[in-house]
Amino acid sequence: MFEYTTYFENDVLSKRPYIKKEWCEKAVSSSKFVEKQPDGRYRFWCKIPEYGNKFLRVVTLNNQRTIHNAFFDRKFKGGETNNET
Repeated sequence: MFEYTTYFENDVLSKRPYIKKEWCEKAVSSSKFVEKQPDGRYRFWCKIPEYGNKFLRVVTLNNQRTIHNAFFDRKFKGGETNNET
């Protein structure tokens, strides 16, 4: 169902080995916080209880199924996006 860019597989996971693919997939599948970027990619945020209830930001390509980047977003508080899909 999901694909991953080479950048995600080689760079993101090696720099952030604590990030789990299933968390990324959960963010994209069930996020109520979604925002379209100016470049056509999408941002999804999801609270991860297993990681201290911090928000994981996942960036996909414009197809919303190819995961490109992921990191814990310290500034995101929830509910501050446009929720545009």
